[in-house]
Amino acid sequence: MQKLMERALRAARKFTILDYTFFKLALVSFGILLGSYFAAFFSDHYILLWIIFIASYLIMLFRMFLVHKF
Repeated sequence: MQKLMERALRAARKFTILDYTFFKLALVSFGILLGSYFAAFFSDHYILLWIIFIASYLIMLFRMFLVHKF
């Protein structure tokens, strides 16, 4: 598993902005697909989804602007 992670990190260092754009586009479209297939499930859990989104967003902001390492 460690070798797989090292290989992935080495490959990610060579990514361009366009590579990251396609990666994020794939993740967003996958999220939309999941949301459309499980719409009834997600509609019952809006509050939990908002809490998870806000918490993860704040953690990322904190990591990007206030600390170098967690």
